Amino acid sequence: PPYANGNIHIGHALNKILKDLVTKSQQMLGYDSNYVPGWDCHGLPIEWKIEEQYRAKGKNKDDVPVVEFRKECRAFAEKWMKVQSDEFQRLGVIGDWQNPYSTMTYPAEAQIARELMKFAETGQLYRGSKPVMWSVVEKTALAEAEVEYHDYQSDMVWVKFPVTQFVGGGPGADKIVRLFPDDNIVIWTTTPWTLPGNRAISFNSKVAYSRYEVTKAPENNWAKVGEKYILADKLAADIMKAAKVEEFEKREAIPAALLASARCAHPLRKWQSGATSPPPPGGGGGGGGAHSVTAQSGSGAKQSPTGIPPHPNPPPQGGRESARGYQFDVPLLDGDHVTDDAGTGFVHTAPGHGREDFDIWTASTRLLQSRGIDPAIPYTVDADGAFTNEAPGFTGERVITDKGEKGKANDAVIKALSEAGMMVARGRLKHQYPHSWRSKKPVIFRNTPQWFIHMDAALIAPGDSPAGSRPPGAKMTLRDVSLRSIRETEWVPASGENRIRGMIEAKPDWVVSRQRAWGVPISVFVKKGTNDVLVDAKVNKRIYDAMYKDGADAWFSETDGARFLAPEYNPADYEKVNDVLDVWFDSGSTHTYVLEDPDHFPGLAGIKRKVAGGKDRVMYLEGSDQHRGWFHSSLIESSGTRGHAPFDIVLTHGFILDEKLEKMSKSVGNVVTPQDVMKTNGADILRLWVASSDTTNDVRFGAGIVQAASENYRKMRNTIRWMLGTLGHYDAKGIVAHTAMPELERYMLHQLSVLDGEIRQAYTEYNYAKVISSLAHFMNTDLSAFYFDIRKDALYCEAPSSPKRRAALQCVEHIFRAVTTWLAPILSFTAEEAWLARYGADVKSVHLEVFKPLPAAWRDDALDAKWEKVRRVRRVVTGALEVERANKTIGASLEAAPEVYIADAELAAAVKGLDLAEIAITSAASVKTGAAPAGAFTMPDVSGVAVVSKRAEGKKCARSWRYTTDVGSDA
Repeated sequence: PPYANGNIHIGHALNKILKDLVTKSQQMLGYDSNYVPGWDCHGLPIEWKIEEQYRAKGKNKDDVPVVEFRKECRAFAEKWMKVQSDEFQRLGVIGDWQNPYSTMTYPAEAQIARELMKFAETGQLYRGSKPVMWSVVEKTALAEAEVEYHDYQSDMVWVKFPVTQFVGGGPGADKIVRLFPDDNIVIWTTTPWTLPGNRAISFNSKVAYSRYEVTKAPENNWAKVGEKYILADKLAADIMKAAKVEEFEKREAIPAALLASARCAHPLRKWQSGATSPPPPGGGGGGGGAHSVTAQSGSGAKQSPTGIPPHPNPPPQGGRESARGYQFDVPLLDGDHVTDDAGTGFVHTAPGHGREDFDIWTASTRLLQSRGIDPAIPYTVDADGAFTNEAPGFTGERVITDKGEKGKANDAVIKALSEAGMMVARGRLKHQYPHSWRSKKPVIFRNTPQWFIHMDAALIAPGDSPAGSRPPGAKMTLRDVSLRSIRETEWVPASGENRIRGMIEAKPDWVVSRQRAWGVPISVFVKKGTNDVLVDAKVNKRIYDAMYKDGADAWFSETDGARFLAPEYNPADYEKVNDVLDVWFDSGSTHTYVLEDPDHFPGLAGIKRKVAGGKDRVMYLEGSDQHRGWFHSSLIESSGTRGHAPFDIVLTHGFILDEKLEKMSKSVGNVVTPQDVMKTNGADILRLWVASSDTTNDVRFGAGIVQAASENYRKMRNTIRWMLGTLGHYDAKGIVAHTAMPELERYMLHQLSVLDGEIRQAYTEYNYAKVISSLAHFMNTDLSAFYFDIRKDALYCEAPSSPKRRAALQCVEHIFRAVTTWLAPILSFTAEEAWLARYGADVKSVHLEVFKPLPAAWRDDALDAKWEKVRRVRRVVTGALEVERANKTIGASLEAAPEVYIADAELAAAVKGLDLAEIAITSAASVKTGAAPAGAFTMPDVSGVAVVSKRAEGKKCARSWRYTTDVGSDA
């Protein structure tokens, strides 16, 4: 669904036209085909627009009551829904525009909240944690759209992690490759302050690594003679140069298998922080940091809710992490995000401070647990940008100050690393770093509590025990049901199935919370001091009823939630959650009211889902990015609440690129808007462009593309106009039986019959480019350049009573009806205009027609084979005439009377008894057998045919334009 926050762009036009092609073509194939348009109306894009207006007026969002702010967001969305609705309809898109859906209507908001409460009732909803971009200045989480990138100077360090788990192995019994206690894995990072949160090192098994030894270095250098570093081969020389190493040697390659099973010590393990207790049994655990801070917000968590503090900023005194210092083991994890383009080939991984760090850490939960490593993520930095007690030895140091300036955290960590002897090199880097678009100050990644939906806990029914680990024979998990739903869905193109399956197979738990104001709330209560969600049917019904009546504002207008809790519960005992839902949960829930709410969506109410033998089918159609978006969230939401996907078919298309295959951008100046195209060319040009494109891949668009579509459109429109003019003389009296028609008409009706099957098949397979290519060839080659050209003489010159003329008109009528209806889903305005021009304003719209089956008797393969031979002969004659035109021997083809020599017996038999002059559009033509004279015109791909060009004798007829000897003989 589009966002209601501005005029539509060319990507919207592609999407909506494609949807309309489906709707109209399926309708004309004989189905009852309905399109329900809708909008996403919550979330950051709209909230952002309102805040922009606030800043322009000097207003502060925080000074405005949340309900008042939400009303302004709602009014903004309503305005743009109306604008976009008009623009979509201008594209010719037919849908239930009087009853669209919107995620911000009161019934929709109530239903979205109810869907979330279903996950809470079945124990699938829990509070966990993830890193987000955080503005210390504004004390808020930011989405990527709220972030700008500016130049920033960062400290960068190369740090060694001593190997503590020594493993060996290798190819061949004669050579054993080992890791030794004096080996060090080296990482590089531009955020030294994240190192207290390090819990792993990421490597890539596709990268080549080796052991390197320092053989010469300056005195008092951090990198000392005899030290052994494991580095990516491509980067070793650069690292040694940065470390001021004068000479070094490569010892041996280190296989990826060794790295996967190794462990290291945290570089601060030996640092005297006053927290050097031995590690707890089974090893330690925690987070990690990225080598750069250009990551975006992560997606999901795969960790149990146990062991997660109820608050992100535990008090500085005491605590689990400070008790054990940095005594835990640091595992190595294989990740595709690691490259050998820069750094060391290893990435220091702090899951509390980076998206990729978080993703690989949470995706490795089972692996970590099998190794006895605690997968919990520490809260090392609080909302003020200060280290917590979970960064022992640095508590209180600021990463970013309240004014957005650098704190002392980086220098403190670098000093500690130096004291511990773990530094290899240090430097500074000027690079693009994320800043808040409001304050223009740098942001940080920090771990915060969020709400998640389990992917791997057993799905249970309300009233069962809470979701947890899956016992033998337990019900399927949400991941299991989602994967089954994928298999049950038809994906167009088929590659979409593999794409979304891979995403679901690897998907961490779904993060559904956002810290914003404009959205549907996470409408649950939590027992204070715990993470226990209150599950009570009466409370949930009161929440739903209130939202159905007053919208989601009902939740935010309540301070403590007494309206929903009383009388059964004391509001003082519960925390009312004020986070809002991820807008993808909104989108993912739309099926629950569009398909199931007869009061608001009568056109689709009662669709029977998953009924054996039923023909009702639901299609979702969007860009291929929605495998990660709308398709993804809809699949999971419906699988979790209904046990199957909400769709039967998913059709995807690519993105819009300019004619140079570059992304469209206002700053580049390569944007072409649909509004501008329609002003000068009309909507059908856009529709023809969409239908002609291979939309399964990225689609090119620009002025040249529009011009090409316009030219193709002009040819097709002119063919229709010619038929309309010709059919002005047609009436249904004196019908000529099919068997009595001349061969040429029967041949054309055979062509129409063959094309009918191709067009139906293409529409059934959503292959609109095939529809256009087939029709364009038929209309330009078979009709305009062949049949119409031949029959003009009969239509213009013969008497109204002529059987040949009546048969031709009858054939053109059949062609007109078929071609116009076939084109109607694509050239919607043109087809309607032509249809009404032909049959009058009192007839029903062409869009209410169906593709009527053509008579089986029209199919005549033997006649087709004969006329294909005739056309081969005609092509040689036409080629000879083109040479004569080029030589200016003749002007028009009717000035010629060629001699045609046919040596091929089959070709000679095909043209026998036919008027070749009429077929070749010459004034006369003679067919001869035997060898052709020397110099006769031939074509290499048509053997056995030669032409000797001659001028026609006689005078030109003013009516037929043919040259004959009897012109003027009758006064």
